[in-house]
Amino acid sequence: MKRVMDQAVLLLYCLNVVWMESVDTAFITAFLAAIIYASINFYMASEKVNLGMTIGYLCAACFFPQYMFFLPLIIYGMLEYKRYVLSVVVFGQCLYYFLNHLEILCFLGIGCMISGMMQDRIKKYEALEYKMKRIRDDSTEMNLILKKKNKILLEKQDYEIYTATLKERNRIAREIHDNVGHMLSRSILMVGAAKAVHGKGNLTEPLDQLENTLNTAMTSIRESVHDLHDESVNLQEVLQSLAEEFTFCPVDLEYDMGYDVPKEVKYSFIAIVKEALHNIAKHSNADNVEIIVREHPGLFQLIIKDNGETALEKVMEKAEGMGIGNMKERVESIGGTMQIQRQRGFCIYITVPKKEENI
Repeated sequence: MKRVMDQAVLLLYCLNVVWMESVDTAFITAFLAAIIYASINFYMASEKVNLGMTIGYLCAACFFPQYMFFLPLIIYGMLEYKRYVLSVVVFGQCLYYFLNHLEILCFLGIGCMISGMMQDRIKKYEALEYKMKRIRDDSTEMNLILKKKNKILLEKQDYEIYTATLKERNRIAREIHDNVGHMLSRSILMVGAAKAVHGKGNLTEPLDQLENTLNTAMTSIRESVHDLHDESVNLQEVLQSLAEEFTFCPVDLEYDMGYDVPKEVKYSFIAIVKEALHNIAKHSNADNVEIIVREHPGLFQLIIKDNGETALEKVMEKAEGMGIGNMKERVESIGGTMQIQRQRGFCIYITVPKKEENI
């Protein structure tokens, strides 16, 4: 837009020559040619087009000196592509035409100087604008990189906290099992021994109550230990371990699950993956296995697929009872669905809807 304004100013400046020369057909033709030159030079923005138009305009000026009245505008277009030598030659041609018209010569000379200053100013402006855009783009790119790194760091921090929490639960479960559990077992045995020694004396009823209390406490401790142990299972680490230990062929694991996964889903997915890998090693000639574990807003998803040509009838006959049948039972027990696809390999597709408290 600034170049358009510059060329408009130069065109208006050149029109002031009408105070020195009469307006005729050649002058109007030169005026229109100058407008066409400036317009094409702006919209085409091509060095070759500019050179062709400049040569054509100068050839026309050889026959009609009135074309030289718009020399400042033409010089502005030539300086855009650094045609300094050609500009000097053209100005020399202008000197030849208007050597006896000092007023016109001075007028055009001042106009050419203004063209040069305008071109220098616009080039500096464009260089600063380009530099500003580079800085802005670099800043935007840096912000995006920093946001991505921050996101990775936060995810890593959350995962480390999650892992530490699971380890702490395991430690607490072991402490309760090894210390409190053993002490309660010892107390129950001591109460049993006391009942055997005292027989049916006055302490029988209190000892029975104490034994029932200790048994209830022992049951509660066992349930707590089991719950802690179940919740401390890291599904991602277990599946990664299964994938790394599978030596039949490479396994690609794609894990995209949150941290709040129900324990029944964890154990079902682990058991299903184990059974699927066993079937692949036993019945398939696959050279690659892909396991996808993904959490969606309303469901959990497990996909196990291989690229082998599986003997399906044999698999279904031998694995329906202990393999695929068990998978279906596990999936149905947690309210999920299981589908099998047989195109370009063997694919097990499992979806488990989330319960309301998990959504």
